[in-house]
Amino acid sequence: MSEIIRENNKTIVRPAMDIVASMAEDFKNELLTAINDCEEKLVIDLSGVEMVDSLGIGVIIAAHNTLTQQGKQLKVINVSKDIFGLFSTMRLNRRFTIEEAK
Repeated sequence: MSEIIRENNKTIVRPAMDIVASMAEDFKNELLTAINDCEEKLVIDLSGVEMVDSLGIGVIIAAHNTLTQQGKQLKVINVSKDIFGLFSTMRLNRRFTIEEAK
């Protein structure tokens, strides 16, 4: 279960576990709820995530596509070095903002 925080014009989703096949459907449903509730920007905080597999990436891309259709933005923050490298290799950083954890 993800923690969902609403702040001003953005909604922050903080997954409590890795975004892999076994939890992709639940995470997708949580994101859809967050997308419908957010005003301008959806932020996915990956500070508690160590692994994202292909299904997890697909869920994040689908969220980005849905947000774009609604005129909203996606930002992914606190991304581990390995996941940031994967996202960069896939050029996802050209589609939405990705910030590596410090």
